[in-house]
Amino acid sequence: MKWGTKYGPEYVNRLHAMVRRHLRGDFRFVCLTDDPRGIRPEVQCLPIPPLDLPAGIPERGWTKLATFSADLHGLRGTALFLDLDVVIVAGLDAFFEHPGEFLIIHDYKRPWRVTGNSSVYRFELGAHPEVLEHFRAHFAEVRSAFRNEQSYLSDFMHGKGRLAYWPPGWCRSFKYHSIPAWPSNYWRAPCVPQEARIMIFHGECNPPDALAGRRNRRFRFIRPAGWVAEHWRE
Repeated sequence: MKWGTKYGPEYVNRLHAMVRRHLRGDFRFVCLTDDPRGIRPEVQCLPIPPLDLPAGIPERGWTKLATFSADLHGLRGTALFLDLDVVIVAGLDAFFEHPGEFLIIHDYKRPWRVTGNSSVYRFELGAHPEVLEHFRAHFAEVRSAFRNEQSYLSDFMHGKGRLAYWPPGWCRSFKYHSIPAWPSNYWRAPCVPQEARIMIFHGECNPPDALAGRRNRRFRFIRPAGWVAEHWRE
C-alpha cells in the first residue's frame, strides 16, 4: 500500500523487483494506492477502499485494515502483504507454504505480548471481513484500546484463535538485529542476520538511510549498510 507523500514510486518498483527475484513461479503484484504515477506497468494499481476516518487523527497505519475488505476489488487467493520499506534478501516461497490461517511477525521489543508487526502478514483475501467490520462499527473503542492497526489486528485475530507467527529468523529487524551493539557500531557495519529472508525497517531508518549510514536520532552512529544496494534495486 502507498498513500500520501512519504514514499515515492521507486519504493513500489523496487519491492516488485525484489519479489520477482525471490519468488518462483507466477504471481500477481498489487499496490493499493492514491497515486499510481511512476509505478511500473507490471504492478496492478488499485484504489484504497475508503475507511472514512475522522479528519486530523494521527496516522497509525489504520489504512492497512482495508486489505480485509469482504470484496477487495474482486481479488481472491492467498495474499502476502509487504510494507513498502522492507528489503527482501532471500527466498519468499516459504511464506506461502508455512501452515497457518493468519501469519504475522511477532513483536520484537515485547515478545511476551500477542502483538505482531504488520510489515509482513499473510491471509486469504475476503476471508476475514469481520476485522474491518468491527473496526468500522467500534472505531472510538478500538482507537482508545489500541495504539495502532497492528495491535488491534493481532488482538482481534488472537481472539478468534487465528493468530500465528512467522519463524523468528525469517523477518529480522534492522534496528534490533542488524546494527552492531555499542561501541562496535563505530567500526562494524550493519549485517544481514543468518536465516533472514526479509529485513524490516521500523522506527529509525529506511533503506536509503541505512545505505548512507544515517539514523534519525542523535548520538546513534551507524556505518553504511552496503548490502542494501545489492538487494534494494530494480
